Amino acid sequence: MKKNSRIFVAGEDSMEGKALIRHLKSQHYDSIINLQYREPDLTNYPMLEEYFHKLCPECVFLVAGKSGGILANQKMPATLMLDNLQILCNVMRIAHQAQVNKLLFLASSCTYPKHAEQPMRPEMLMKGPLEPTNSPYAIAKLAGIELCQAFRKQHGDNFISAIPANVFGPGDNFSTDDSHVIAAIMLKMHEAKEQENSAVEIWGSGKPQREFIYVDDLADACLFLMKKYDNGEPINIGSGSILSIAELADAIKSIVGYKGKLEFNLEKLDGMPLKTLDSSALFSLGWEPSVSFEMATERTYGWFKTNEAYLSRETICR
Repeated sequence: MKKNSRIFVAGEDSMEGKALIRHLKSQHYDSIINLQYREPDLTNYPMLEEYFHKLCPECVFLVAGKSGGILANQKMPATLMLDNLQILCNVMRIAHQAQVNKLLFLASSCTYPKHAEQPMRPEMLMKGPLEPTNSPYAIAKLAGIELCQAFRKQHGDNFISAIPANVFGPGDNFSTDDSHVIAAIMLKMHEAKEQENSAVEIWGSGKPQREFIYVDDLADACLFLMKKYDNGEPINIGSGSILSIAELADAIKSIVGYKGKLEFNLEKLDGMPLKTLDSSALFSLGWEPSVSFEMATERTYGWFKTNEAYLSRETICR
């Protein structure tokens, strides 16, 4: 990918999409299509086809699609699955027809089996049942990985896929119903501090462990892969920052400055007991994260406080 390559970020309003556009600008890529023309409704095939025909993207980052935490997956599994399937099918089919030079599809660590050996490696995909709390969403993301490989096999398209650890950072979804774990706990802690509540409820036992990656590091990794990786096998994007939910809650409590107690609600679902990625393939290519978990969490909370008034009126939908 050259500095003047015409680049389209499918999912420009998502946390990941905004971070990618910021990073591309900082690296002096000067033909980011999104900055000239906002993306159309990605579920509307004719509109998207016209967008590609008019603007002729050469490189595509596909990071779009609704997502959410355990509650969102319980409440709207069909919505999450349909939205992701429609978007990935539309973007990949049109990207193939437009003969783009390269496409990177960002999947999810939810695609790994619930009881996969840790750390998880791409060869483990589809080797066991998925975590039931998010299987419709995960199946849609698995379909995206398979579709990348299918286009490569049938047409020779340079479509690659990557699987990130749990992503967080500025622009995250801080809505009450749809947020992922870091944003959800941060919101609860902040409100409890403001309201001087004596305790905060944390869903589940606190024992599950997760690997987290800061969204700016993810954007840097995606750009690195777009330039350096051409293999058809999906590749993990991890950070090595692995914490239990209890450890995560303690860390956020310290950053927010909340002084109350943490109460774990054992009636709520834990999800997968352990979810970490083997990112040795990526690290061996020469990439590594640059932002510590503590610094990333502080930046995320700083962004949240700056945008709190906006977030209280609007739900960020990804």
